[in-house]
This record gives sequence, C-alpha cells and structure tokens, in this order.
Amino acid sequence: MLALRLARGAHPLVQLRRLLVAAASAGTGFLLLCTLAYAMEHPGAGAVLRLVWCLAPITATVYFAVAVARTDPGTRPRSGLSAVGLGPSRLMVLATISTAVACVLGSMVALLFFLHLRGDVSGLPFDGAAAELLAADRPLPLAGTLTLLSLVPVAASAASAVALRPRPAKATGKEPGSEPADGTDHNDPDAPAPQPGGLPWGVALLAAGLAVETYASRSEAGPRSGGFPMPGGADGSPVGVLAGWALTALGLMLAGPGLTYLCGRLLQSVRPGALRLLAGRVLQEEARRVGRPLGVLCAVASAAYASIVLYAGPRPEAGPLTTLGGLLVAGCAVLTLATASVEARQSRSDTTAALLRLGAPATMLRASAVLRAGALAAVFGPLTWIVAELAALPLAP
Repeated sequence: MLALRLARGAHPLVQLRRLLVAAASAGTGFLLLCTLAYAMEHPGAGAVLRLVWCLAPITATVYFAVAVARTDPGTRPRSGLSAVGLGPSRLMVLATISTAVACVLGSMVALLFFLHLRGDVSGLPFDGAAAELLAADRPLPLAGTLTLLSLVPVAASAASAVALRPRPAKATGKEPGSEPADGTDHNDPDAPAPQPGGLPWGVALLAAGLAVETYASRSEAGPRSGGFPMPGGADGSPVGVLAGWALTALGLMLAGPGLTYLCGRLLQSVRPGALRLLAGRVLQEEARRVGRPLGVLCAVASAAYASIVLYAGPRPEAGPLTTLGGLLVAGCAVLTLATASVEARQSRSDTTAALLRLGAPATMLRASAVLRAGALAAVFGPLTWIVAELAALPLAP
C-alpha cells in the first residue's frame, strides 16, 4: 500500500515515465503472445527462433525500466526516512514493487488487446480482426500465456532490485604512508573521476562483431539459406550476421563510457577556459551513467541503417510484428538515454546550486550543456555512421 501511495502522489513527469514503462511492457507482451499463437499453429524450431527474436525487445524494455527506477524520487534516501523504517533496503523494495506494478499493468493491456484481436473479447471495434493470424480456432494455453507475460515483470523487478541494492559505504581514510595504485588522490574533491575500463574490451568486441558479420554474410550460400525468420514475415537473415550484430551492440555499450570520458578530457585540453573545464569535468563524472545508454543508442541506430539496406534488396518486406519490435527497441533506447540524462542532472543538482550561489551565470551552465552535447555528437555521430556503413556493407544487394 505504501508503494501505491507514493506512486499516486508522484510528480506528473514521474508518472509519465512509469506509463512509458507500462507501454513498453505492453508492446513486448503482445509480441510474446503473437509468438505463442504462431507456435500453436506451427509447432517446431521456427517458433523457438521467433521467441529468440523477442529477446531484443525484452532486453530493451528491462533496460528502460531499470533506468526509470533509478530516477524515481522515491528511491533517493532522505533525512528522517530511516527513522520511520524507510532505509535504503526498504526504498529498494518500494522501487522494485513500483516497477513490477507498471510492467504487470502493461502485460494486462497486452493480454486484453491480444484477446480482442482474436475475438475472445467482444464489444469493441475490430473484434477478431486478426483471428486467423492469432490462432483463434485453438484454445489459448493458460500456463504458457502466464509464463510469457511474466517474463518482463519478473526480469525488470529483479534487475531493478540488483541496480538499486544498498552498497556499503567506501572508507575515505587512508593508511599512513599508503598511496593509490594509479597515483591519484581519490579523496581530493577536485580530482577527476577515474577513467572507465571497458574501452579496450568494447573496441575488441566491436571489431569481432563486424568480422563475424562479414564472414557469415560471405559464407552463406544465398540470402535465404541458413535463414533466421523474423516475426511478421521477414526471412533470410543469416544467424552469423545476427551474432555479429549482437557483438557489435555489446562492444558499443562497453565502449560508450570510455568514449564519453575521453570527450570530457578533450574538452579540457589545450588551455581550457572555465566553460570548457566545467563541461569536460561534468562529462568525466557522468561517463558511466550516460555513456552506456549512448553506446546502446548508437548500436540501435547502426542496426536500423543496416536493416534499411537489408530490406532494400529483393527480400520480403518487414511485417507488422518486426516493425513493432524495431520501434520498441529504438524507442526504449532513446527513452533510456533521456532518463539517464535526467538522472545525471539530479545527481549534480547540489553542485549546480552551489555554482549559482557563488555567482556563476545561468547562461554559462546552459552553454556548458550545449558544449557537452556537441562534443558527444561530434564523437558518437561519426562512429555510428562508420559502424553502420561497415555493418551494412556485407548486406548490400
């Protein structure tokens, strides 16, 4: 009840983010139910492959749900809450319950819409409009339906609990005569944040993914051999090409924080002024929080470009379910980046207030935000275009 009261009294923007999580959960749940209907009509390996295709929307939805849970004001510890039993562990439980409620709501909407298109629920427009495609002549298995609809709520709740779990406070004191291994004083408030360590692994996985995709596309005997059917009617994507895409996306996600940190370092190079120092230091502090969603967005954009090249040839057009899955992944990637930006702004609210009290003009803070966005676009924009061209080159007709 406490979680429901906190959810009801939240800010409208917080409610909007929760509704977006419910909408993403509804779309993913509908894709899973359509896969179940296909399996009822066509049992075999094809149904399993269609279920594997749903892993991308499921992952994108869970990733977005975790980002929304991290920005929920109810998850931030405040003075006096521990005295009434709302410590970090209890706040984590409340955030997990809120995430579960939003995802369950989306799953219920997906089930109602699915039953409506099958013709099982009447009294609304388009009753039974997709009865033939959704196996309306067969009874819907209750166990399979509940299992598929519970995937997103369970995964999102578990991921939110892991992301928001209380962590022990790090000791700030130093032993007499001890020095950090990297030679920097991490107790100095003016010292920059340490550089993320995933850049080499990200570059390696990115190169491996492009190599696997190129090798797989050339080793296939034809565009339809070894196909991996996409839900909705799009056939003929080799399994190796899809594995290459997955490695490329993982590489960009791992390399994102390191590239964001390097953007901040470049802004502070060559005799920087106050504006570039501020923008660069903020990018270094936010590298881990913003860089990963930014890398995921670059991977989605490059995959979208490669898909356009793929369907430009003599191949079947993308069906409605494939289009829905692509829109879900792209929408969740954009919304996750926007949510991470909100979280970053919340984390530096005290610093911003201190700068304003010291007399820093608000125009300088806005100019710093524009400069940070321009630096990220100057690095990630060409990178996305290069990866998209290299990924689409083996798929060109």
